[in-house]
Amino acid sequence: MSYSKSIELLRDYVAIPSVNPMGRSDMPAAIAGETRLAEHLLEQLRGMGFDARCIGEGDRQSVVAEVTVSGAIDTLLFASHIDTVPIDGMEIDPFDPVVTGGRLQGRGSCDTKAGMAAFVAALEKTAANGSLRRNVVLLGEADEEFGGLGVDDSLAAFASTALDIDWVLASEPTNLQVVHAHKGVAVMRLETHGRACHASAPDDGENALVALARVITALDDHAADLALHSHPQLGPPTLSVGRAGGGTASNIVPDAAWLELDRRLVPGENAESIRRDIEGVLAAAGVDGVSISLCAAKAPLETPLDHAAVRSCIKALESAGLPPETTSVAFGTDAGPFAEAGLPGVVLGPGSIEQAHTSREFIETAQVDAATRLFEALLSGETPSE
Repeated sequence: MSYSKSIELLRDYVAIPSVNPMGRSDMPAAIAGETRLAEHLLEQLRGMGFDARCIGEGDRQSVVAEVTVSGAIDTLLFASHIDTVPIDGMEIDPFDPVVTGGRLQGRGSCDTKAGMAAFVAALEKTAANGSLRRNVVLLGEADEEFGGLGVDDSLAAFASTALDIDWVLASEPTNLQVVHAHKGVAVMRLETHGRACHASAPDDGENALVALARVITALDDHAADLALHSHPQLGPPTLSVGRAGGGTASNIVPDAAWLELDRRLVPGENAESIRRDIEGVLAAAGVDGVSISLCAAKAPLETPLDHAAVRSCIKALESAGLPPETTSVAFGTDAGPFAEAGLPGVVLGPGSIEQAHTSREFIETAQVDAATRLFEALLSGETPSE
C-alpha cells in the first residue's frame, strides 16, 4: 500500500524507540533515550539539503536544522519533541506503526511524532518548489515529557545562531486548533524529618509520617483555596499530591517521610512563587522543618490573540481550508518555557490529547495529511497583514 510522504515519515519515526526514561533505572537501553531518532532525523534533514546538527549529550540528544530563504518574512522556530512516555501496559506493539481503519498506531504516533512528520514533509516540499517564504529553525527536542533537557540545550545552541527567532510553533496534539494559552506545571518533593526509635516507646522519637500527614492536610486546604482564584481562559490553578512514602518497618518510628505533588500553574505564576506559597501555607499550619525541592517545571503560556504567531497560524488554517479555531488547554508544553525565555508562540498540531499516552495510542491519518497542508500554507503563505 502506498502512503503520503508524511505518513511514510511517521511510520519511520514511530518504529524508532525514543522513550524518555523519566528518571527510572529499569528502562532497557534498547528503547531508552532520544538519540537514535535525533540521528535519524539528522541524516534525513541533511539528505534534504538542510543544515542540521545534533545537540546535547549521550542518549539524550536533540536535533536542530536551519533553513534560510532570501527575503524571508520572518523566522519560525518549529519545535516538536521526539521523546515519548514509557510503554508499560501498552496493548499494542509500541514500535510497529500499523495503519488500519484510517489510523496509524504506536507509541508517539499522536504525541508527537505526527507533528514532526507533517512539518518535515511540508518543509521538504516548499523548499524544493521554491514557495518557502519563512526562515525555519526546526527543533526535535529531547525530554519534553519530564525534565526539559532539550529546551535547555536548544536555548544554549540558539545563542550561537545567526537567525533571530520571531516566534515559536510547538507541535502537540491539538486537533489542529491554535492553542494560545496553557497551564504550566511544577513537580515538587517535600520531605519531613523526625527521630527514629522503637515502636514500643513512640514518645521517645518524632514520627516523620505524622508530620507528613499534617503537611498533606495543609496542602489539601490550600488546594481548595486555589480553586477560588480562576484564570479567565484556563480556570483555577490546581494542586494534587500524587505520591507519598516513608518509614522502614512497622516497629520503627519513621525518621523520614516524603511526598511528591503536581502543581498546575496559571500565567503570572512560576516555580519560585509556588515554593514561597507552599512555605507560607506550611508556616501558617504550624508545620516546620519541611524540605522542599523542585523536581521539574514548565512555565505557562499566554500569547495575545492579536500576536503574529496566532494570526499567522489562523491565516494558514484558512488557506488550507481548515477551521481557524483558537483555544486554551490545561496541559503544559515546551511553548511555555520558550515564551519564558523571550520567544513567544503557540501550540498547534494533529491528533487528540485524548489519545496521547494511552495503551493503544493512535492518530487519524487524515489529520496528519491535513497538518501537512496546513504547514505548507504556513511556510509559503502571506503575512497576516497582507
